[in-house]
Amino acid sequence: MTEVAYWLGFNLVAGIGPVRFRRLLNYFGSAERAWRADPRDLAAAGLDGRTIETLVMRRGRLDLGREMEKLERAGVSIVTLQDERYPPLLKHIADAPPLLYVRGGLQAGDDLAIAVVGTRRASVYGRQACERIVGEVAGQGVTIISGLARGIDAIAHRAALAAGGRTIAVVACGVDVVYPAEHRALASEIEAHGAVISEYPLGTPPEPGNFPARNRIISGMARLTLVVEAGETSGALITAGFALDQGRDVLAVPGSIFSPGCVGTNRLIQQGAKLVQEAQDVLDELNLSTVGQQLELKALVPEDPVERSVLGALTAEPVHIDEIVRQVSLPAATVSSVLTLLELKGMVRHVGAMHYVTTGR
Repeated sequence: MTEVAYWLGFNLVAGIGPVRFRRLLNYFGSAERAWRADPRDLAAAGLDGRTIETLVMRRGRLDLGREMEKLERAGVSIVTLQDERYPPLLKHIADAPPLLYVRGGLQAGDDLAIAVVGTRRASVYGRQACERIVGEVAGQGVTIISGLARGIDAIAHRAALAAGGRTIAVVACGVDVVYPAEHRALASEIEAHGAVISEYPLGTPPEPGNFPARNRIISGMARLTLVVEAGETSGALITAGFALDQGRDVLAVPGSIFSPGCVGTNRLIQQGAKLVQEAQDVLDELNLSTVGQQLELKALVPEDPVERSVLGALTAEPVHIDEIVRQVSLPAATVSSVLTLLELKGMVRHVGAMHYVTTGR
């Protein structure tokens, strides 16, 4: 049995979420050893009695080999936190899901992505704004992430596909369950040109409590979140809140002051979200500019040797400031100041939790 099978096993046990699983992994060193541990050791690892009872009962009934075969038959792959395919930005949020179920495929270039969310009852204005902005951004090689819901989500996915771009749908159910049902054809197209992903096991229905948790993944995979049209109580505002908590930027398309469906987006702008009127506004936030349908980075090699040193310690994947300090052998205060300067110059980007990426590719 592979180690991945034991990660799957824990994902199938109610009550073992990201926090408890990490605790077990840190204590036992591997998912297999944690899976085989006796109740006394599980208690020493920090599990409460009820969770231990549930785990012991569930693992006695689960055939992990059969569960892995079930995934293979369904054409679903598993990507764990230890897998190089795991989205790098998502890996660094506080409650990153230990594993993702994936239909389609994740690519390294998907770390250059934006989340697009909004109302399920899109107006003509919202549809037009989403189609134009998202289509142009996707056409420049930026992956579009959304939630496959009615309204702005579906419009964003379709706009990305129409532009020949990649798009990823994060769902609040099993990846073998299409919700809403009328998006079955759209889900298949997304799978062919991106991925449909979830943290929930196969067969999981779209229960109401799953949607807020799903939203943290949508924002967590993206460099920024764009809210196109949202009312005062829209779920899109939950996603925007997660983005801010994760240290990511929030952008919003302004709407009519007379439209209830634009109260949320207008309020986000009041509170500091960047106002977006065209695709270039989004590309500017990504430090990208359009030149002949190609992406051109606005970074130049710095002349200052200290800046060059710090920049050289960065990659397209997030690097913690402590690791940068270790690599360049400079005081933490100096590195922090240099990173701030480089960020102002558009050469690096802070992606949350003291992790930085270079805007070079």
